[in-house]
Amino acid sequence: MPRLEQIWLKRVKRGPMDPVHEATLVAGRGLAGNANQGGHRQVTIISADRWREIVASLGVALDPSTRRANLLVSCIELAESRGRVLRVGGCRLQINGETRPCERMDEAYQGLRAVMAERWGGGVYTVVLDDGPIGIGDEVAWDDAPVV
Repeated sequence: MPRLEQIWLKRVKRGPMDPVHEATLVAGRGLAGNANQGGHRQVTIISADRWREIVASLGVALDPSTRRANLLVSCIELAESRGRVLRVGGCRLQINGETRPCERMDEAYQGLRAVMAERWGGGVYTVVLDDGPIGIGDEVAWDDAPVV
């Protein structure tokens, strides 16, 4: 079953990614307490399954927090999902596009950026549609209802 595996908050730009067990989504803003607020990149999400493929191809063990995304989800394919709505727990997030890996990925491990550039390996960026709490273990699913 697709689920939320990890949550990270970033207190300041370029700062560390702090793991938390639960967080609050704020519609039109992002994650409460996260440095990035508003805009079209409110919450970033990566796939646990795709991350395992990436690190296996490099032959290294890198924690998914290396990607610097806010959420790690399992058992759901994020590639080519622009415009779709993902439900995390009781909240909806609209996917605005692919998060392209930056030079910080090669700072973490040389060659990581190039491998992540394939098949949406950097994950997706979203806007938050609903206020509410989310927590590790929450169900994740596509929501095909029209966005109003």
